[in-house]
Amino acid sequence: MGNLLKVLTREIENYPHFFLDFENAQPTEGEREIWNQISAVLQDSESILADLQAYKGAGPEIRDAIQNPNDIQLQEKAWNAVCPLVVRLKRFYEFSIRLEKALQSLLESLTCPPYTPTQHLEREQALAKEFAEILHFTLRFDELKMRNPAIQNDFSYYRRTISRNRINNMHLDIENEVNNEMANRMSLFYAEATPMLKTLSNATMHFVSENKTLPIENTTDCLSTMTSVCKVMLETPEYRSRFTSEETLMFCMRVMVGVIILYDHVHPMGAFCKTSKIDMKGCIKVLKEQAPDSVEGLLNALRFTTKHLNDESTSKQIRAMLQ
Repeated sequence: MGNLLKVLTREIENYPHFFLDFENAQPTEGEREIWNQISAVLQDSESILADLQAYKGAGPEIRDAIQNPNDIQLQEKAWNAVCPLVVRLKRFYEFSIRLEKALQSLLESLTCPPYTPTQHLEREQALAKEFAEILHFTLRFDELKMRNPAIQNDFSYYRRTISRNRINNMHLDIENEVNNEMANRMSLFYAEATPMLKTLSNATMHFVSENKTLPIENTTDCLSTMTSVCKVMLETPEYRSRFTSEETLMFCMRVMVGVIILYDHVHPMGAFCKTSKIDMKGCIKVLKEQAPDSVEGLLNALRFTTKHLNDESTSKQIRAMLQ
């Protein structure tokens, strides 16, 4: 159906398999309203990533200010360096809220009756592509954040300075931009090793809990099917050859890992147990066949941001593959 083609040549362990054209899928009239809403959010994603990648922090200024607490000029220099950075961090945080709402809208579209999740992915390829783009952005954001300790150092310095001034009954202009409530929420967000993945995991859990009449299997089957889509495209030469760039290969890997993590947080038994609808051994094998430098961050995401990896129900073989 359209650009989403069933893999008819083989049946692998009874998992659903599709080829989804992540590069060219376009919305149908039925998808367009939701597609436009999500597209309005995603259009800002590249500028967010570019801004995060260019984030250098105020480490030298903060260090000088701490080492010379009585030097007013150095205190002002550090403060003037940190304030614009905190405004940037607020922008990143506010984008996570928009992304959370976008994901919930997509899950609603891709899991609602009367169609099964697999039928939704066949019929609504452009929405499936947007779902994948959200996951792709999320893992890229978190990879950059994990490599940049300046973010938490800058924000910690900001909060300490604000607290000290509040004790001295001083109000600073930036508090109009980032008040105490906002600072508390941002602090929780940036304290996470992978804040965007945590946001999406919480959003998915919230979606499941809020939609009590919708079987949880509708959500988990949507996620496991998307995982299979990515895995098959990565491991099958005839499908990999359809990619027009290496970026699509990386796109598929990030999406596969992101969906696994969401599944692991939402499904009561997780992604690693024997009854899981995700072929975890196959997914890890696909990752390990790539250049180590390109997948280490993704393997670390599976090691450290999943919920059930260390459960007794996880096989020793899967644990060994992720060591």
